[in-house]
Amino acid sequence: MKSLVRCRILPWRRHFSTTARRRVTRSIEELPDRVKASYVQRPSNTLLSLHWPSPPRNILITKKKRTPGITESLIEYSTHLSTTYPSINIILDPDSAAEIHEQLSFPVYTWQKPSGNASPQYLPDKTDLVCTLGGDGTILRASSLFAHSATVPPVLSFAMGTIGFLGEWKFKEYKRAFREVYMSGAADTYAKLEFPDHQPSIPLTSPDDPLDKPLSYADIRGKAMGSNRTARILLRNRLKVGVFSPTGQRIDALPAGDTYALNEVIVHRGSSPHLKIIDVFIGGRFLTEGVADGMIISSPTGSTAYSLSSGGSIVHPLVPSLLLTPICPRSLSFRPLVLPAEIPITLRFGDKNRGHEVEVSIDGKRISDGIGPGMEVRVLGEDVKNEAGEWCGGVPSIVRGVDGLEDREDDHWVGGLNALLKFNYPFGDQDGNP
Repeated sequence: MKSLVRCRILPWRRHFSTTARRRVTRSIEELPDRVKASYVQRPSNTLLSLHWPSPPRNILITKKKRTPGITESLIEYSTHLSTTYPSINIILDPDSAAEIHEQLSFPVYTWQKPSGNASPQYLPDKTDLVCTLGGDGTILRASSLFAHSATVPPVLSFAMGTIGFLGEWKFKEYKRAFREVYMSGAADTYAKLEFPDHQPSIPLTSPDDPLDKPLSYADIRGKAMGSNRTARILLRNRLKVGVFSPTGQRIDALPAGDTYALNEVIVHRGSSPHLKIIDVFIGGRFLTEGVADGMIISSPTGSTAYSLSSGGSIVHPLVPSLLLTPICPRSLSFRPLVLPAEIPITLRFGDKNRGHEVEVSIDGKRISDGIGPGMEVRVLGEDVKNEAGEWCGGVPSIVRGVDGLEDREDDHWVGGLNALLKFNYPFGDQDGNP
């Protein structure tokens, strides 16, 4: 009798198994551990450089829901990654995986839906890079998947929605954009790559496009960007949020530890017809008794969202700050404030309220239980550097460069803001008609 030889399948070869393993969804628990990128300060400006210690393998792709055109783009994009980068594993949220996995000729990975406001298990430990197909809401939803993780993988966003404050790339650029990210800052490491012995039997999306051809060792050596041509990172600071009982105990309805918010924390009256009385404390000192529909505490990234609609200032995402904006305050003298990120803000639900509760939303997600009299919402800007001086916090957003403006790499935000808000835009039709 012939002896059976048990072979160990290496993680990066899982895409090249038998046909029976295709058109299936698998658990992210099976994936190799996350490859953590590092970020290096660029000498000429405030953006950071992306450096991979080894090639990214586990790519999470999120998309705008209920949009057939974006679903087709997701299939095209994931197929391109699987055929061109043979070591890559595609991670999709459970709904997207169920929707498209039968249309793919390779397995995809997903997770069990968590209960309540908990983050998906294993996702922060397995995801190397996040790609989003949609608008700002899609980016916020992707960020919320890491709401209880101190570190977030780099985010490559393709603007395919109605609002584009956060989106950076057009989808038609996805091949070049991903190639630049994949090659960023790891020439020496990539030279030691070992590729599978055979390529997948999947037709190329565009046989004549060089960016569609599977990478080989020669391709890696020829296309590594080098230390001076790395992908650019705009590090977006988040908020650390905690909800506490009158006795100072963390509310059990929330997962253990702080929740991180990319955009904002909102304390609002919800369906109640009455104004709410909210005591505001800055750095532990009482500021005012605010009577309003609610209060917004936003990050610089969130300054162009609900806070802007409520009269708040627009703050550059590189300014470490917290924004406190009242929603329809009774007193016209209560104006929006911009505070240093290291100064904590506390919102306490006062005892004088006619309603019994206020509602709390974190990046658009409502906390299951409202907060009653004496309960507090405490907000502080997160630390984006550790004791060793390494960049570790925030949401690392991959931004595109500006052609011919290498020394003005933050111009993408200025130009994008003007294009979206139409500063000094003339009244009437674009063609000059009244």
